[in-house]
Amino acid sequence: MNIKRIDHLVLPVTNIARAVRFYHEVFDMPIISEDNEKAIMRCGHQLLELQLVSSAKSSQNITFCLVASTPLEDVLNHLASYYVPVLTGPIEKSGAAGKMTVISVKDYDENIIEIAFYKH
Repeated sequence: MNIKRIDHLVLPVTNIARAVRFYHEVFDMPIISEDNEKAIMRCGHQLLELQLVSSAKSSQNITFCLVASTPLEDVLNHLASYYVPVLTGPIEKSGAAGKMTVISVKDYDENIIEIAFYKH
């Protein structure tokens, strides 16, 4: 078997409307579809599915990494304009395409979003 790429990621959220607003406004992800139980957002060539869960299940948090095409300073300014605090970073890490600089933030459901910047 040869896996080519990740197609989509399912992210548990406790409020669909709030999560859609966060990912659409902060990360500029287009909304593909939305209903009371889930929403599907475009994230580059992949999809992010926001799946409604009860607050009891919200402790099943996820960490995932997004690759930015915008310079780090611009991303930090963008996050500040939406009052999204930076949790960690910038720090150096190894990623799928080599060394990268990473900052991380949390969404309203405590999922951790790493934002990566590759130098090449």
